[in-house]
Amino acid sequence: MADTVLYEVSDGLATITLNRPEAMNAMNVETKVAFRDAAQAAAADDAVRAILLTAAGDRAFCVGQDLKEHIGLLAADRESGSGGTMSTVREHYNPIVRALTGAAKPVVAGVNGVAAGAGFGFALAADYRVVADTAAFNTSFAGVALTADSGISWTLPRVIGPSRAADLLLFPRSISAQEAYELGIANRLVPVGEVRAEAEKVARALAAGPTLAYAALKESVAFGLTHSLEETLEKEDELQGRAGASEDHAIAVQAFVNKEKPKYLGR
Repeated sequence: MADTVLYEVSDGLATITLNRPEAMNAMNVETKVAFRDAAQAAAADDAVRAILLTAAGDRAFCVGQDLKEHIGLLAADRESGSGGTMSTVREHYNPIVRALTGAAKPVVAGVNGVAAGAGFGFALAADYRVVADTAAFNTSFAGVALTADSGISWTLPRVIGPSRAADLLLFPRSISAQEAYELGIANRLVPVGEVRAEAEKVARALAAGPTLAYAALKESVAFGLTHSLEETLEKEDELQGRAGASEDHAIAVQAFVNKEKPKYLGR
């Protein structure tokens, strides 16, 4: 895996670190490939019970597409007539977002700085966001004559509502960490120097929790957003049956009776 993305698994927690601080963790092709591979590996690994997405440096989480590289790729497209540059959405961004949102385990993002364009989308693909009080968010796409990608046209309206999402997409602007918290984009605000530690603390707590129950919660919420109440009630019944048959549920009930803290196995 390229050193532009670091990947580590420890005690059930997979940590993916975007590692191009000198470029504000912008997505060049090498980084996109490595990020995609890491996200898919973490999602598929049964030994991983939570995923932490973070970034090196304190200026940026990810500013999206590396526009310096992008200019060269667009020029090559014009010469060849291939138009292949924009296939990055299909080849890289979509698999990354699918892996994070579809992972049967919780995903935590530690947003240490600017999250713009696809970087904003990746942060929204997480289930929980710990955000530096100096961070900022920007949709950016319309500012470079592009439409939304990285799932943001799906995630952003669900987090802040369609009207506010339309405003931020049509008129890109920098959203402060405080405004992001008020809008529900940030779950927790911390000083910039504490983002990594706090996000890891949250992620490790989730990695030690009832993994199957967390997976069912993710599935249930996603299902409920696009289905009727009656269909969602049926889905809840199905998922509760699955959770109720898990070892972790038996462990939790016994621990409650014994007035002990449960030690979950993730199964």
